[in-house]
Amino acid sequence: MNRGEIVGRVVRYLTEQIVDDPDSVEIEVVDDGEDAVVAEVKTAKPDMGRVIGRRGRVARAIRMVASGAGDEEGLEVGVEFLD
Repeated sequence: MNRGEIVGRVVRYLTEQIVDDPDSVEIEVVDDGEDAVVAEVKTAKPDMGRVIGRRGRVARAIRMVASGAGDEEGLEVGVEFLD
């Protein structure tokens, strides 16, 4: 299992459930230090607002769940939403 694989799977699942076009979802997990990874989330432009949510509430929730998934692997996790 690759480093951050659980995080990537969890973030992909959550994001695909929110958007209208799940085929456009791209998740890349990159190293961000010795015990840290960042999940970079890309979606179709119209879906990005749905993923971020009002006042960033959905994005915050995704980050919290991703952090919990990172705990399973002993990693600190960041989630960035890229357009």
